[in-house]
Amino acid sequence: MNVRANITVTRAVVPPAIKAWLSTARPMLIDGKWVKAQSGKTFDVFDPATGEPIASVAEGDKADIDLAVKAARRAFASGPWSRMTPSERGRIIHRIGDLILENADELASLEALDNGKPKAVAKAADVTLAADMFHYMSGWATKIEGKTIPISALAAPGAEFVSMTRMEPIGVVGQIIPWNFPLLMAAWKLGPALTAGCTVVLKVAEETPLSALRLGELILEAGVPAGVVNIVPGFGETAGAALAEHPDVDKVAFTGSTEVGRLIVQAASRDLKKVSLELGGKSPNIILGDADLELAIAGATAAIFFNHGQCCNAGSRLFVQRNIFDKVVEGVAAQADKIKLGHGLSDDTEMGPLVSKVQYDRVTGYLASGRREGARALCGGEGLGGAGYFVPPTVLVDTKPNMKVVREEIFGPVLVATPFDEVDDALIAEANNTIYGLAAGVWSGNTGRAHQIANRLRTGTVWINCYHVFDAALPFGGYKQSGWGREMGQAVLSNYLETKAITTRLG
Repeated sequence: MNVRANITVTRAVVPPAIKAWLSTARPMLIDGKWVKAQSGKTFDVFDPATGEPIASVAEGDKADIDLAVKAARRAFASGPWSRMTPSERGRIIHRIGDLILENADELASLEALDNGKPKAVAKAADVTLAADMFHYMSGWATKIEGKTIPISALAAPGAEFVSMTRMEPIGVVGQIIPWNFPLLMAAWKLGPALTAGCTVVLKVAEETPLSALRLGELILEAGVPAGVVNIVPGFGETAGAALAEHPDVDKVAFTGSTEVGRLIVQAASRDLKKVSLELGGKSPNIILGDADLELAIAGATAAIFFNHGQCCNAGSRLFVQRNIFDKVVEGVAAQADKIKLGHGLSDDTEMGPLVSKVQYDRVTGYLASGRREGARALCGGEGLGGAGYFVPPTVLVDTKPNMKVVREEIFGPVLVATPFDEVDDALIAEANNTIYGLAAGVWSGNTGRAHQIANRLRTGTVWINCYHVFDAALPFGGYKQSGWGREMGQAVLSNYLETKAITTRLG
């Protein structure tokens, strides 16, 4: 086993403006005002690189969720947002994206502090893509259209009718986002809901509330009216559960684990509110013998180790044709060994810590399970211990299909690698042998064959000779227990719109 432990994590040098912002307990946003929790409670937010508290945040619960929902309902029923002209609404949404870019350095620093990811990565990916989501969705505000429909009206012979459809906002939306991409997930949720004319109560993850709260300030600065966006930090068992079951919420949108997704569905089923879910994954990444190996090895490395492996679409199951298996897995392990672990605010950090002690224990528990069941680590293999929640990149071989590390989502920097002989039904069956269906990768010099494989994979996204390519115009979501509905693209608007049919008798 090859566990690197040559990292030094020093206390972060927090930029002065952020240090000042964090020096007072951060309130929640309800009805356009920054307020304390009704209970007066707060909770600490921790730097996962050191385990030390960095901020105190208002702890929302059922009472705060109720106030936020009422504010969102008033804003929807009698406020200007849903009645605003589409072009005006689009300009405000576009302004949110502009403000994100204007404050990119600050937002990236906040992501590095409370999530642990490297600031450079947060700035290049999370912040940039979040801004792009608002910019992209702003254009759809003027393009939400119905259509006219010719009808036969068989029950009224001789009569003439004109029938049309009208797309209307679904109403008050409860949105619950995870901790792995705090700012980006807020953008994925808020952008389309606002474009559709909905009002929102956003429940942010207790581990990583800071960037979403700062985003709330930018949303108000952009001119979003009071009550349209309400942001409540808190815990899933209290604030999240209260939002999912609130009787005056018309729709719930959730991103997170499949286990919690099931609870969301149960809570929402009591009054049949609409639900969209973006859930877990155990994505296959298939490398054929004719692939460009340099490209494929680098791609497989990024597919699993980007964002510390804390990606629902991570390429966590690697299938490699047997004649190149050793070369590929040794190449991935060699690249993994070069990844520098450290604090997210350090300029040379390439991978930060896992987000929390809970996640650290979860991932190291899976590593222990893999060892017990006979998997062998080419690199990594166990947590580093000490301050912070660091787990080095790990490549496991000698795996079997029934192992927990192969079957279950680990949500950490752990790759399981398996050789295959031929591109046949058995390979496709094993790639699809999972309760999930979020993403997949195929690497081959034969594009036609790669597309044939892609067509047979039961996943919402397939990347060919690339991985982790996202764009606001591309729909993203899963088959099977990876979720319901899609994020991004035109497809996401259907999550937040109702279709009304209107028929008029002409004579």
